[in-house]
Amino acid sequence: MFQLELRPNSSALWTAVTPVLAVIATMIAGGFLFAALGKDPVEAIRVIFLDPLLQPYTRSQMLVKAAPLILIAIGLSMGFKAGIWNIGAEGQFIMGAISGGAVGLAFYPTQGAWLLPLMATAGALGGFAWAMIPALLKIKYGTNEILVSLMLVYVATNFLGGMVSGPLRNPEGHNFPESRSFQDYASASNPELFSGTGIHYGVLLMFAAVIVAYIIMNRHILGFQINLTGQSPRAARFAGVNPNVLIAVTLGISGALAGMAGLFEVTGPAGKLTTNFPVGYGFTAIIVAFLGRLHPVGIFLAGLVMALTYIGGEGAQFVLRVPAAAISVFQGMLLFFLLAVDVLSNYRIRWVRKEHS
Repeated sequence: MFQLELRPNSSALWTAVTPVLAVIATMIAGGFLFAALGKDPVEAIRVIFLDPLLQPYTRSQMLVKAAPLILIAIGLSMGFKAGIWNIGAEGQFIMGAISGGAVGLAFYPTQGAWLLPLMATAGALGGFAWAMIPALLKIKYGTNEILVSLMLVYVATNFLGGMVSGPLRNPEGHNFPESRSFQDYASASNPELFSGTGIHYGVLLMFAAVIVAYIIMNRHILGFQINLTGQSPRAARFAGVNPNVLIAVTLGISGALAGMAGLFEVTGPAGKLTTNFPVGYGFTAIIVAFLGRLHPVGIFLAGLVMALTYIGGEGAQFVLRVPAAAISVFQGMLLFFLLAVDVLSNYRIRWVRKEHS
């Protein structure tokens, strides 16, 4: 019979190859899923994973789709590394969009190059403030940051509905629950930087975040404290690491990055605040963080893979008439197989001969 045996040390080889194996396993299982839906599995996998890579526009769109995922995942990874579990990045994403968007709408129709940076700052502060709620409750009362941050997602979603139906509703929008279009308000829009690509300031911020996160995690005292706390909280305390400060810093960083991701998304691709604005980026970013092994470069690559499934999934819905729910299941498989295969990083499979008495 097969038995899992704990390895003396984690396998570096398996740690490196498990994300690749998870993607391959997802393709195989996804093939069975599409076959069950009456679609050609080979064609479905080709449409999702290969076709988007063959067209220049969809290649640039991968960066656009990946930008919010990578920004959020970078922030989450720092907390995850330290054992601080922010599951509510979706709420921080929404609150960043509301905060930054509200600043822009408050100055309507003022023109000025200063407005978008001010909105981005407000978006970061909105996400930061929302992340400080679970941080302060954990520091002061020892509450579980997983539950608090997750429940605040639903608060943020309902708050968004109230804002677009009330104070932020477009006065010229015939009572639809949506804000003015930021794309029609030049100073508050997140413009396309390179014609025909869709690339905007959020994509540039994503590249900057990957570089800065790499430096912090590998060359800065904060990265040392995060890694040490994740590996041995007791040793971290002996080394002088204040766990309360680390909780506030990591949750604050993740909230600020999620908030900016929300602001650049609502002023760019989304275009306006609506009740349908939340698109699940905050939850999908958790998959990206773990698929990238909580490493900035790995998260960048994982974000591109996840963006590929978004764009390819949209193509599959159009070309093959695959339901949107099937694409969501396909993306969920990625996390399932990553967690399943990841067991092999710390355990090895042994064949144990069953002895008969």
